[in-house]
Amino acid sequence: MKKIYLYGMIIASNSFRLKEFPEPDRYSEIEESCRFPGGETGTCATVLSSLGANVILDGTYIGRNSAQLIKDFYKNKSVNCDLLHFDDSFEGLEDYVIITGDARTPMGTFGHFFSSAFSGGIKRWNKPDEKAVSECDCAAIDPFFGEDSDLAAEYCIRHGKPYVTIDCKYDSFLHRNSAVSVISGEGLNNDYPDMTREEIFPLFQENGNGLTIITNGGKEFLYGRKGGELKTFQPFRVDVKSTLGAGDTFKAGCTYALSMGMNDNELVRFASACAAVAVSRYPSQLYPPAVSEVERLIKSR
Repeated sequence: MKKIYLYGMIIASNSFRLKEFPEPDRYSEIEESCRFPGGETGTCATVLSSLGANVILDGTYIGRNSAQLIKDFYKNKSVNCDLLHFDDSFEGLEDYVIITGDARTPMGTFGHFFSSAFSGGIKRWNKPDEKAVSECDCAAIDPFFGEDSDLAAEYCIRHGKPYVTIDCKYDSFLHRNSAVSVISGEGLNNDYPDMTREEIFPLFQENGNGLTIITNGGKEFLYGRKGGELKTFQPFRVDVKSTLGAGDTFKAGCTYALSMGMNDNELVRFASACAAVAVSRYPSQLYPPAVSEVERLIKSR
């Protein structure tokens, strides 16, 4: 079993799958609802454990309202929570997600969480753990913690550990030194709203030393390396029940594939199949993809 260090967002997620999206002053029926550990790193940990990896979890402080959920959820999984800081002084980060078919609308307090932290308030996340990085096979790093995210990348470089990251800017330290950098549609809209994927891809490609992937939901996505050709991949087609966690599962698939030494084509195929299995069920966090399911879907094409 590969040992993988994850550094980033771990939260409690509350999801509600509706028959139809709510309109103002109109009733909407909740078909299913669930509460589970989420966030880019929380979901990634769940998927990697299901794929057979040993995970070392690190990142956000866990508040009093989500502490028991996190402890109970991971206690029988190959996810080590010893580095997590449980902080009873605040409620903890949670999001609330409305899901209808292939659309989802998340709500939360992340803007306040980060604006407070970066304007002199309390930073409720750990510093990355260099010892844990030095002992892992590879890592995945969320970019949201500023200089602390960069520090996690520096530890990876120092100890020769490849890492996956997501939604970085093309001129960032994290992107430049990553083994795999995945950019989502949401990431592009936030940082480069006036540029198409085709326009921005060469900038990521030439400023990175690893593999760049720009996803596009269920549509064809782009990938390639500096000095190499631009490649495309058509995602696997499945009956979509919920897209919640699709991007985080794709990240997990990339991380697992990196740890297993897959080449670029194998990596994007495996990650895409992981995400496809995830969106075919609800909630995927409770029923994450297994390697056998991913391989079966790949063979079906």
